[in-house]
Amino acid sequence: MTPRLDAISIITADLAASLAFYRRLGLDIPDGAQSAPHVEVTLPGGQRLLWDTEEVIASFDPGWERPSGGGERVALAFACDSPQEVDSLYAELVDAGHTGHLKPWDAVWGQRYAVVLDPDGCGVSLFAASPAAK
Repeated sequence: MTPRLDAISIITADLAASLAFYRRLGLDIPDGAQSAPHVEVTLPGGQRLLWDTEEVIASFDPGWERPSGGGERVALAFACDSPQEVDSLYAELVDAGHTGHLKPWDAVWGQRYAVVLDPDGCGVSLFAASPAAK
């Protein structure tokens, strides 16, 4: 199986302002979404655009710091077919010399999840539904 790009994630300091901006660009974001810490919409073609507040990111990545000077606020997320694929792909990328940022773990939201940094230091998430979440 080849992993496939599934989602683009935006880390935002002001969720309401970010959602208002993207609504102005024509995205169909549900009313009231600004009160949630995590929001996602499906784009034409099936890809998803996700928003997380800085607090959500810091809740599972205690070392995360607000970017400065145009640092990372957008990350890619690749869906894998199984938790085992998350683990093996993470290991393959780290073994190839890429920096592992967060080793695979069973996230509270029902996914096996890991983060590897791309060559420019951008976080790339690898995930699959946990067996109990399917």
